[in-house]
Amino acid sequence: MSRTVPRRTVLAAFGALPLAAACAASPVQEGDRVPGTASTAAPTDAAPTDFVLVHGAWHGSAHWAPVAAELVARGHRALAVDLPGHGVVARFPRAYLTGDAAGLSTEPSPIADVTLDVAADAVVEALRGLREGRRIVLVAHSMGGAVATAAVERAPELVDHLVYVTAFVPTKLGSAFAYLSLPEAKTALGGGLYLGDPAAIGAVRINPRSTDPTYLEELRAAYYTDVTTEAFLPFALALTPDQPVSFLATEVGATAERWGSVPRTYVRCTEDRALPIALQDVLIRDADELTPANRFRQVTLPTGHSPFASRPAELAAVLAEVDR
Repeated sequence: MSRTVPRRTVLAAFGALPLAAACAASPVQEGDRVPGTASTAAPTDAAPTDFVLVHGAWHGSAHWAPVAAELVARGHRALAVDLPGHGVVARFPRAYLTGDAAGLSTEPSPIADVTLDVAADAVVEALRGLREGRRIVLVAHSMGGAVATAAVERAPELVDHLVYVTAFVPTKLGSAFAYLSLPEAKTALGGGLYLGDPAAIGAVRINPRSTDPTYLEELRAAYYTDVTTEAFLPFALALTPDQPVSFLATEVGATAERWGSVPRTYVRCTEDRALPIALQDVLIRDADELTPANRFRQVTLPTGHSPFASRPAELAAVLAEVDR
């Protein structure tokens, strides 16, 4: 079971470092499946693929729409999930809806009680609902990587391949927060985006509905670096304001025997200004040290933090080739 870093300890990083993505999953029933196989009827090389897409912090399933469309056009199925408290199941601070700037910095988050464990359980539940005999590829972006890691640790038998798209892979250091505290994270942009005290409100909060052009430009520069302002705005307006602290602070507990049994790919994004490439490489290195016999396959894209927005066709092509 996951272990949570004391919330007071987490605070030291906020306001100085940007954050990214989240995910979810649920408990798995016992059966005769083996790690790395998504069903009792093991898929063949020619089996169609189901992609389960997990979003990052403040995002939702809608942000995957361009990539999902590309995957479907290639003959696959794509299921983008909304993690608890995100997307169409989000709950909003009242101050966010009324435009109360002062209140937005102090109002407790209505999703402060959404934990990494709850999110991981939701992802597992989504995986368990898929048809047997199909290849299952779980894809996670940014903070969603912590959720996906916890989900696969719970149920490695449900996933044939695991893909991290410039995402957190908490292994050696335990939590996403621990990696955000490293020197490799110090070049990240976005420190001016966060509102209020995360310990007091229970979430890392941003304001995607801000009318301040300087604020919106900082949001674009950090998270949508290579996306034009015009193309960025629809993605920005689909964001939600709160990311529960638990997603960052909880130690995932990945083991070589369970999480480490699943083949995996890391999509490195060289122009990322939210999760810098140096930090991505630390995450890859630590994971490979945990499972030296099952190392990351690496793919590098010359993109910012959100290739699902800037290069959806290219990202879909990478995903379609994994585990082949």
